[in-house]
Amino acid sequence: MLFSNVVKIYYGATIGIDFLSKTMYLEDRTVRLQLWDTAGQERFRSLIPSYIRDSSVAVIVFDVASRQSFLNTAKWIEEVRTERGSDVIIVLVGNKTDLVDKRQVSIEEGEAKARDLNVMFIETSAKAGFNIKALFRKIASALPGMETLSSAKQEDMVDVNLKSSNPGASQSQPQSGGCAC
Repeated sequence: MLFSNVVKIYYGATIGIDFLSKTMYLEDRTVRLQLWDTAGQERFRSLIPSYIRDSSVAVIVFDVASRQSFLNTAKWIEEVRTERGSDVIIVLVGNKTDLVDKRQVSIEEGEAKARDLNVMFIETSAKAGFNIKALFRKIASALPGMETLSSAKQEDMVDVNLKSSNPGASQSQPQSGGCAC
């Protein structure tokens, strides 16, 4: 994950479980997010319930350049719901939208899965910084007591046009910023 102004920019994979804290200033409120990144690794699966137990939000991230990563999201969402029931906000995030030529999962597939599973959806590129602020604003705005805040203010949306260098590629970056919530 990428958190500008909080930690060094880091594009490598999470090894083990990582913890970060992010403070957001939203209109008349300050929200402190505590972020536990488990990287979805199977070897840490037994630890996941203890992280989920007291969470208000679960962010399930998949790689848009990996169909298997996308298919695995259903089991992680189910695990969150098993532990927390309906008392949790779940956001499905399609990451690595900068890999236009390697995309295997369309935005429409991500949106459809999010609708089917009744979760929020957004696409991001941590590397390019696309929709990262919008993701965290969406999360903070969805928290209890934050209903009056708009979930995605236009000034927080980043319009990045990542054109494929492969003329035959049919997938393109959505103009709306990828949010289907």
